[in-house]
Amino acid sequence: MKQLAQYLFTFFLANLCLLSSSEAKGKQLDPNNPEDAVKIMRKVSSSLTDGEPTYFWFYGSVYSHKLGEKDRHLFDYQGLNVRASKTVTNKENGYGYTYVSREVLFYLDPETGELIHEWENPWTGDTLEVIHIANDPVNSRYPTYAYGKRGPFKLPAVIHDGHFMMNMEIPLFYPNPLGGEHQKFVGGFYQAHEMFNWFGRTDDLFDATKPSSTDVNVGWARAAQWLPWMEMGSLEGSTLYHGLGKRVKNFDDLPDVLTNTIREKYPKYEFPPDLNDERSNMTSWIYFKKLKAGEIENPWE
Repeated sequence: MKQLAQYLFTFFLANLCLLSSSEAKGKQLDPNNPEDAVKIMRKVSSSLTDGEPTYFWFYGSVYSHKLGEKDRHLFDYQGLNVRASKTVTNKENGYGYTYVSREVLFYLDPETGELIHEWENPWTGDTLEVIHIANDPVNSRYPTYAYGKRGPFKLPAVIHDGHFMMNMEIPLFYPNPLGGEHQKFVGGFYQAHEMFNWFGRTDDLFDATKPSSTDVNVGWARAAQWLPWMEMGSLEGSTLYHGLGKRVKNFDDLPDVLTNTIREKYPKYEFPPDLNDERSNMTSWIYFKKLKAGEIENPWE
């Protein structure tokens, strides 16, 4: 009788564990459900856990694009975007989130891979100071909701064979922060185009038991005007950025050129801004303007 009772207990326990395991595996986010779709979108770029830092490492190259000549390989770069998100939910819009972030991009010599601080302009012959990108903050302008002004949220992605694929194009065209008051009449608007490709695994992103994804990759391309510190003025041409990146688990998983430079010169970029940050967003052109006006301290001086 005792052996039978022990057998039944063991059988019950085994089936309970099997059931729990099956239930855990069964908890999946549904990309066709607006609230789940928002959670998947949030997992792509951050975490479902409020305030948890997310580190996106990216690297690539910068080329010139000028009529009548072959594109020149001007720089390589290494960059980091560190971010965190928070839940915002209400009866009208349902589940939603906002995020805060800051980012750096350091220009490197394409031949040596070393961080550079001066650059000889091949078109003018001038030796110029390199201004690395340090944008703080780069926050979402408004929440992403399950039920917003455009209706139920639809995941802007392709799901195929266990993979998540999403592209985003962001054409930029607005008054240049370095221009005057009459750009509408005489020209001078800032113009650029940023293009992102995001990739992930659905078994990771759709798993409702995981607050974040361990395998998200991103491709980035940017077509933009000459950088202001290049002193190209109205000379014809533009810059082309081409790179890729991925989420890393911790800050120390980044390349040494990022961890060492950030800790020495840009220490706040190891962490995301406060979740309630309400400052205006920073761009590389606004940063340049403030740096030249003495409103921002140059970390290299």
